[in-house]
This record gives sequence, C-alpha cells and structure tokens, in this order.
Amino acid sequence: MSNLKEQLQSDLLNAMRARDETRKSSLRMLTAAIKNAEIEARAPLADADVLSVIQKQVKQRRESIIEFEKGGRQDLVDKERAEMTILETYLPPQAGRDQIEAAARRIIAETGASSVRDIGKVMPLLVKEFAGTADGRTINDVVRSLLGS
Repeated sequence: MSNLKEQLQSDLLNAMRARDETRKSSLRMLTAAIKNAEIEARAPLADADVLSVIQKQVKQRRESIIEFEKGGRQDLVDKERAEMTILETYLPPQAGRDQIEAAARRIIAETGASSVRDIGKVMPLLVKEFAGTADGRTINDVVRSLLGS
C-alpha cells in the first residue's frame, strides 16, 4: 500500500474515533474514489496516482461550490468547502500565480509563442511542469493573459 493511502486510512480511523463526521465522510468518499480508480486501472495506485484522484475530487468540489452558489444553497456551499479544505491537506503546496507567470514567460520565450493561437505550444509544457501543484484553469488564465497582451 502506498504511503498516502496508509495515511488516509489512518486519518479515517482517527476521524471515526473523534466522531468528526465531516472528516470521516470526506475521507470515505475519497477512499471510495481511489478504490474505483484502482478497479479501473486493475492495479494498486502509486502515490502520484492517488494525488491525481485527490485533485479530481477537489476540482469536483470547486465546481459544485460554484453551482450551489448560483442556486443559493449556502448550506451545501459550506459543506463542499469543508470537504474541499480537508482534501486539500493531502495535496502538495500549490504554486502561486507569480510562480506560474514566471514559468509561463520562460516557456513562451522558449517556444516563440506570440499570440493566443500558440496556446497549444505552451499549455502542455506548463501543465507538465506544475502537475499536482497548480490548477489547470489557473495555468490557462495566466497563459491567456500573457499571450493576449
């Protein structure tokens, strides 16, 4: 079992003992998502793959928060935010916008990208560089703003 999965199991047991319902339900949903990914992959997941599952779960929460805010469901917004906060503790520290912008400027110079049409040259390199530490939407926003100006 990977170290991250062991940590999740340990934290789940601690949440059950502490009767922390939010943490318990969040970690149960996460372990279920990991098990589904393992079934799909037909092999145990490595830590990098587990991180990918966690990122997908966090992204799902972000999207849900946006939709619940549109629908005026503050109770569900609060629940999703609490779950997202718990899941984010298992992710590596996220890169700041300034770090992404510096790397984007470097890659734009290396690839010779000059307009928004060249976004396809820049995005794959940046996404690979910031895998696990930055949201794709943020990377896209930075690249678009740099190439658009």
